Amino acid sequence: MATVDEQQKIEHQIELATRAAALAKDETTVGRFRSFADELTQKLLRMMRRGKVRARAYELWEQAGRPANRELDFWLEAERQIEEEREHRKGSGPS
Repeated sequence: MATVDEQQKIEHQIELATRAAALAKDETTVGRFRSFADELTQKLLRMMRRGKVRARAYELWEQAGRPANRELDFWLEAERQIEEEREHRKGSGPS
């Protein structure tokens, strides 16, 4: 599980890469810093998504009476629900 410290470290790295891109003079360096910041942003989003899935899977497991040996079932259902919610937000958000 990603800790708050890990998340803050990645957010700080994104900020530094973004600032460095703004200060760089040549386009190659700017592109590399921006690419690095984008990669870190994607990593952060994946970490946050895993945390949401973990929390949802735990809720589902508790609601089902905490059955043994069904971790994967609850994880997959949690992923499905979160993806469905994400798609719903995309579809109902501003264009």
